[in-house]
Amino acid sequence: MSTPATIRALIEARAAQYPDRPFLLAAPDEGAGEGAGSGSAGATLTFGALLERCRALEIRFRDAGLKPGDVVSVLMGNGIQTATLLLGAMYSGLIAHPLNLLCQASQLAYVVEHSDTRMIFASAQTSDALATALAALRARGVTREIALVRTQPDAVALPALLALEAAAADAPAGSTASTASTRADAGHRSDPARSECDGADIALLMYTSGTTGAPKGVLLSHENLHANARNISLEHRLGPDDRVLASLPLYHINGLVVTLLAPLWHAGSVVLTQRFSARTFWRDAASYGCTWINVVPTIVAYLLNGDEPRGLDLSALKFCRSASAALPADHHRAFEARFGIGVIETMGMTETAAPVFSNPYDVSRRRIGSIGLPSGSEARVIDRDGRECGPNECGEIVLRGNQIMRGYYKRREDTAKAFTSDGWLRTGDLGYRDDEGYFYINGRSKELIIKGGENIAPREIDEALLRHPGVLDAAAVGVPDPAYGQEIVAFVVPREAHWPGAPDPAELRAHCLRELGRYKTPREFRFVSELPRGPSGKVQRLKLVAPAPG
Repeated sequence: MSTPATIRALIEARAAQYPDRPFLLAAPDEGAGEGAGSGSAGATLTFGALLERCRALEIRFRDAGLKPGDVVSVLMGNGIQTATLLLGAMYSGLIAHPLNLLCQASQLAYVVEHSDTRMIFASAQTSDALATALAALRARGVTREIALVRTQPDAVALPALLALEAAAADAPAGSTASTASTRADAGHRSDPARSECDGADIALLMYTSGTTGAPKGVLLSHENLHANARNISLEHRLGPDDRVLASLPLYHINGLVVTLLAPLWHAGSVVLTQRFSARTFWRDAASYGCTWINVVPTIVAYLLNGDEPRGLDLSALKFCRSASAALPADHHRAFEARFGIGVIETMGMTETAAPVFSNPYDVSRRRIGSIGLPSGSEARVIDRDGRECGPNECGEIVLRGNQIMRGYYKRREDTAKAFTSDGWLRTGDLGYRDDEGYFYINGRSKELIIKGGENIAPREIDEALLRHPGVLDAAAVGVPDPAYGQEIVAFVVPREAHWPGAPDPAELRAHCLRELGRYKTPREFRFVSELPRGPSGKVQRLKLVAPAPG
């Protein structure tokens, strides 16, 4: 199957092949409050209608004064309008920039300023926070014009756009005009007369969660996105009759590439829910006849802790895909045993346009606890000196392939540090490959616990705690210790039935002694209602031990 290498060409190809085939379907949002939108729940957008809306948006973007390579941001929950705006921006040669709904006010202001965005789409639920961020920028002397467009994730009509003033030649530092050379170096288009983009042009700007500093803007080209949409489709043997339940946010790389762009590549369809809900998840999968679901380990934990999907026909479901963070082996087994749905574990990151590893589609070849085999990329494990490790030797996982980002926006030093001298992307993940080429992750290099000179992977402790029936979620971290350098503290989310009185710390300590031995047993257990996680579901361990602000 020959496929085009840009999002624009892909949208046009699907509209020509399947003009009347459904592409986007809006699931009802029972949790939406008053003013949540115009009520397009149950609405369907075909491939043909998608192309019409993208063409209409291209005209509106151009009439508003936007040029190829300009950044357009979207701060809204999932919905047909949200998906259309992101796809329409990429179709029009603009750079789509989904804003994280979980951003704190200061972080939102930083990202809005740093991204050089010229237009932001916001909903009734987000426009106040955005207006506050824009006011903060004006107070700091940022004068660049940014259009704020109000619409809703489930709106039926495309929003009207007012004309923007032309960017001033003497724009202040940090503005679009002053960073033209940086943008060109990163792959932005510099010729506003061009009406169409090519595969090397930047299609997506997405910021990382910034757990150890200011968020970094990852630049992904049309080729990057197209490569992974293709890889996902082929790895999972997906075709036009397949339908995915998209409950992950489109402002995260997993939700955007896996559940939106991959179905665009294989001409499948997408059921959009505004948010994940354990109460409605199985109902939506059954009522829409979904053939696959895409989750993160946090969702697996909530589904295991939720009600049985009684009376629902889930026979169409072929597999559950887990991504973004390592899935605890016990949760993997429990999910398959309870729901009768096979799990395909994968792994990726924003810098790789989502997955770069996947377990095989064939059940017999999957490895529980493994992120799988390289998917459309090359991978290896290296030691601190850059030498390749042998099988079962732990080191840092590095990657090379068509999915790898162009770099970080306006962060040349960080971009250089992200790659080895011979061009491999450093993931920061510690792991190993076995004799058969399957890869395993032990943890993040920055999160490694070094106790008395011995390296301890936090994940090993997490998984031991998760085997305790009173533990819903857990994360181990290292804290300073005068004797050992670091000691282990475990943050534990109890199952609801046990909160707040049990499990007893002494009980957890005895459990860990049996599972891990004395050296790896946490010194202290701290009970919390939830763990800080990024939109991918990865635990942000460093936030657990970060000093309180102020």
